[in-house]
Amino acid sequence: MFIHESKNWPTFRWDNDRINALQLDAIRRLGYLAGRLSNIGFESQLQTNVEALTMDVVASWAIEGIALNTDQVRSSVARFLGVSIPKATDTSHYVEGIVEMMLDATRNNGKPLTEERLFSWHQSLFPIATDMHVGRYRTEEMSVVSGTFGRERVHYRAPEPNRVQKEMGIFLDWLKSEQGCGPLIKSGIAHLWFVSIHPFDDGNGRIARAISDMILASLDPQALHYYSLSSQILKDKNHYYKVLERTTRGDGEISEWLEWYCNAFIAAVESSSQVLSQVLRKATFWQTYAGIIMTERQKMVLNKYLDGYDGKLTVKNWGRLADVSRDTAARDIEALVVKGILTPTPGRVRDIPYSINYTPPPKVSPFSELKIKSEGDIFYITATINGGVELRDRISIVDIKRLADQEISLDDLAYKYFAYYISE
Repeated sequence: MFIHESKNWPTFRWDNDRINALQLDAIRRLGYLAGRLSNIGFESQLQTNVEALTMDVVASWAIEGIALNTDQVRSSVARFLGVSIPKATDTSHYVEGIVEMMLDATRNNGKPLTEERLFSWHQSLFPIATDMHVGRYRTEEMSVVSGTFGRERVHYRAPEPNRVQKEMGIFLDWLKSEQGCGPLIKSGIAHLWFVSIHPFDDGNGRIARAISDMILASLDPQALHYYSLSSQILKDKNHYYKVLERTTRGDGEISEWLEWYCNAFIAAVESSSQVLSQVLRKATFWQTYAGIIMTERQKMVLNKYLDGYDGKLTVKNWGRLADVSRDTAARDIEALVVKGILTPTPGRVRDIPYSINYTPPPKVSPFSELKIKSEGDIFYITATINGGVELRDRISIVDIKRLADQEISLDDLAYKYFAYYISE
């Protein structure tokens, strides 16, 4: 039995306490990300928005095995948003149509999703297709099948074509209604419901993800998209399909699907937060040392570390990254130590690891309740500052090892990961 054949269809059930707890956690993390974004200024926020939307579009198509030109997508997104980017490229009408569709979903999220708007999205996906029904619902049976001839496996069989019009009417009416379940849960239900109906000959997954993003965009009054749920789905694509298959073969109990969906959203927000942390630390570093003279080679190697190079900062690694001798690397590093940019690990005489001073440490630590916490194999540093402001950031595996090896202190980590708060 498939989900649309159940007597419960289209009424869905889930473990309300468990899923609501996940939704609250997800919204809290998104709020924390939004708060941190206020530290980078509006122009930088727009640049971040361009990158997130670009990755979302590229990933949504990659899930279906379709490779889009990332530079073209980025240029198209930037042009639609009125943002200047370096090395903008010409784009095809195909890419322009895709980007326009995705931006219509997120930027115009307050508009009702009508049948006409949905058909225009489908036409944007397939502007020159001649072998399928474009801009209208399918008129043939639809099954998701794998395996060789004679040994096929039917993963899912969609409702009969004569049911599609009615099913979509119910779905679109539900989208316009206030459900009281919260945007994240509504987004997850909409995604599942749409792919269960499978109303088009092709493009159902991509449009389902656009509908999901449309609902999630209501979480940000400015409709600025800072995370990519599609990128997270792409990372966990096999699990995504397995959970979908199990749920669409059920009777409307969708707790497993909503749990996976909420966790994917949380992972997408955390991934975006990690990228933002790197951007903030790098901006803080160069703002702090704007008046310090450095060679182009020193700037180049420092930027590699600031961009996330995960090796320790040692003379050996510096020499390899800069393609210079060990003696030259040692001189480069010593000059930066003298200027207060790098600090050697105390008590070490061979293969000395150095720490980057993102901002000069204050005489008195502004942090309290400094702690390292873990969620599975992911580690975070947490602290409070300025009389109660809570700070939290993900720590790299390299820094966790350095902390364990006593090459860096907990205070040093705080000065690194929360440098942008100190420099304000």
